[in-house]
Amino acid sequence: MTDQPQPRMEGKAFYALVPDAVAAIRALSGAARAHGLDEALLELVKLRASQLNGCAFCLQMHTTDARRIGLSEAKLTLLPVWHEAPVFTVRERAALAWTEALTLIAQGGVSDAAYATATAAFAPQELAYLTTAIGAINVWNRIAGAYHFTPQVPAEALVAA
Repeated sequence: MTDQPQPRMEGKAFYALVPDAVAAIRALSGAARAHGLDEALLELVKLRASQLNGCAFCLQMHTTDARRIGLSEAKLTLLPVWHEAPVFTVRERAALAWTEALTLIAQGGVSDAAYATATAAFAPQELAYLTTAIGAINVWNRIAGAYHFTPQVPAEALVAA
């Protein structure tokens, strides 16, 4: 068993060092919702990218956010196996496939099939905003992962060392 990674810097300290960059990423993160994409769909995208990237901080934050907005426990539980789960809509499936294609782009690019699925479910502007939202969560995952930001979990969930 390996030891837990120690935080290299907490989020608030990072944010204080580069407030203009953080503001820009926050603006990018919020653009898709501001232009009409469903908040629940966006939380699923953020969660899936965070799972793929192994970002504990973002996974905890967006799981909390997803529950706050009423995303079903079935969707949260089945998200890692969404390909097999009957609880996701056509648009959610298309968004999740697009998320995986963009997040794992280094593993072979974005296929024509993934693009066709995405364009069948989303209008051009919607897909462009979805793409920026996926890019933004990947940026956040890389920042939080690089600095080992500590996930904000309830005290009762913490395990004694």
